[in-house]
Amino acid sequence: MRIAISVILLITFSGCAEAPLPRSDTPAPRPAALNAPMAEPPVSATLDVNAEVARLRAALMQEVPSVITDKSEREQTWIDQAKAAIAARAPAIDRPQLLVVVDRNPSVQQMRIVLARPNGAWENLGGSKASTGQTGRRDYYLTPIGVFLHTDAILDWRAEGTFNAQHIRGLGLKGMRVWDFGWQVATKAWGRGEEEGEIRLLLHATDPVYLEQRLGHPASKGCVRIPAAMNRFLDRHGILDADYEQVAKGDPRFEALLLPTRTPTPLAGNALVVVDSSEPSPPGT
Repeated sequence: MRIAISVILLITFSGCAEAPLPRSDTPAPRPAALNAPMAEPPVSATLDVNAEVARLRAALMQEVPSVITDKSEREQTWIDQAKAAIAARAPAIDRPQLLVVVDRNPSVQQMRIVLARPNGAWENLGGSKASTGQTGRRDYYLTPIGVFLHTDAILDWRAEGTFNAQHIRGLGLKGMRVWDFGWQVATKAWGRGEEEGEIRLLLHATDPVYLEQRLGHPASKGCVRIPAAMNRFLDRHGILDADYEQVAKGDPRFEALLLPTRTPTPLAGNALVVVDSSEPSPPGT
């Protein structure tokens, strides 16, 4: 039996979000491999992976007006960065699954959805602008590089759509999904830039009036901001919800969090990959 007790915490030093953050006191162990099977195999042996990728590409083009697609060379660059990060920092890919890949390079500030295969070519489906941690401001952190798993150890939540003191909806409109990757060590982006602290690493939308237009530039306090349309796409198709879909079958809290009108992809994964193309690749890659 899985036991997960959620308590309410307020971010006091990361400033990544202005909403109560759920935290599990008894987190479930991480799987031995990225998105290893839990109750049943998440991908059927009869699944036509190419057909599902084509469906998702078409949905992405239709549902995300600002979608970015890459020419072959740039497309491969994203794939190579994702492969290097997985090889350096994560267990092996054990089945075809989707990754959300973010490049924190200040001159890039974008994300992509990448299909990873244990054997065979990886694919870049496309993506959007993003914003990661801004430098030069106190209490702002560099978004950490690495592979961060989205598991049922932590229950996500949805934005309330309320305004803060500056009349900003930091997590976007009401109902926007907030993906929670837990407490992570991050470099302070002010002072000498060598000290570290902890932030609650989140993936979320942002204020649609004042802040979404600034996506594509470092702007957050350490979290990853994405457009509302991309937020809805990831949410609707369960791109990072492989673990959630399995647990939701027996846990009403997770079922309530997931959209009732969702069309979950059997290629769902559970990994947010943050890279920095302005820095050298990890040793051995």
